[in-house]
Amino acid sequence: MKIPEPAPGVFFVEGPASNWLIVRDDSGFMLIDGGYPADRDLVLESVRQLGLEPADAKAMLITHGHVDHTGSAAYFSRTYGTPILCSPVELAHVQGKEKHQVTFGQVLVRAWRPTVFRWMLHVIKAKALRAEPATHAVAWTEEELQRLPGKPEAILLPGHTPGNAAILLRGVGAIAVGDSFVTGHPISATSGPQMLHSMYHADPAEALASARQLESVQANVILPGHGPALHMPLAQAVGALQG
Repeated sequence: MKIPEPAPGVFFVEGPASNWLIVRDDSGFMLIDGGYPADRDLVLESVRQLGLEPADAKAMLITHGHVDHTGSAAYFSRTYGTPILCSPVELAHVQGKEKHQVTFGQVLVRAWRPTVFRWMLHVIKAKALRAEPATHAVAWTEEELQRLPGKPEAILLPGHTPGNAAILLRGVGAIAVGDSFVTGHPISATSGPQMLHSMYHADPAEALASARQLESVQANVILPGHGPALHMPLAQAVGALQG
């Protein structure tokens, strides 16, 4: 597994269909998101490949509660006691008490499209239907985030899910945008900054409006939940988004 370092101390892992990050500094390391449930071994491998031990993770930050981002969270919490942190508004979703996910019906009516059908098969193989919620997740605070490696800052961006958030690593000019917008997706025919298909958003209009709020944020390394990393001004990437 080749793990690029698009910003100092920030390692970006492109999983089979969903990405995660490892952020390291002198204080230790943390993870941002954790792939699908079937990606767990890849998450563990990526940590160890950097000479780190999964048990030493200071925290796993969750941008939002979809199963392709929380797949390793319950395992890290149960096995290593890793704190699983998310925005207060997203907590019930991450804990499995609420569900803000594309429905089977929404997928089924589009399954005649080859890209959607292949994506649906991958979701099943990735064990998304057997995902274990991170029942011990807790809501982050600004003070708690600032004590973590990279001094992350959360930016609430509702719409994709009610408590969806981006994670700004101001010190190195990088931002993990999760699914606020992406640079590619298995059902998309294009690459570059783009919104996910509307069926993936709890509120598509709100998701686009929230993403556009990032235009004023200073960052030059963009790390999406799907697709490759981008090295460009965040304002330029946001300006390319269309509903």
